[in-house]
Amino acid sequence: MGSSRPNQLNTTACEILLQEIPGEVSLAYLISGCPLGCKGCHSSDSWSAANGESLTVDRLNSDCEKYRGLLSCVLFLGGEWQSTSLAELLDECRKMGLRTALYTGLTYCPSALRPLLDYVKTGPWQAELGGLNNPNSNQRLYDLQRQLCLNPLLWPTPAPAYAAVPAFSPQ
Repeated sequence: MGSSRPNQLNTTACEILLQEIPGEVSLAYLISGCPLGCKGCHSSDSWSAANGESLTVDRLNSDCEKYRGLLSCVLFLGGEWQSTSLAELLDECRKMGLRTALYTGLTYCPSALRPLLDYVKTGPWQAELGGLNNPNSNQRLYDLQRQLCLNPLLWPTPAPAYAAVPAFSPQ
């Protein structure tokens, strides 16, 4: 398995998700090769970059075509460590009229990807703080277009989103 082209992203899973991005029907790709290694990660089987199948523009287009008219967003669970390859895929999503999202374990949004993203989730997994559905979570889900933090929408007792923007990397 694995990629033969340098800097090619691999995916270990492709699913339709209804709850990861509020109000969106997302085609989600779990990208392999995450260098963070968060303790308790539910996707540790994807840490090796050699795992999975190549995620090319052709594969993305084919997958999106299968769900044309149903999808509103494409979500990448990782991939920011190969920003050039990810940017190419994000740009292709935009050309198809789809919104884009990135889940990163980094504490910031990579600046180079910002113009191509509608949503970003930042923050490493910390089991003691819980995920986005926990008001105490260190993770944050941002709507970059409306400059809102969406976490409260996912809490057990939902609350309104609030104005916020993520930190951005200097490059």
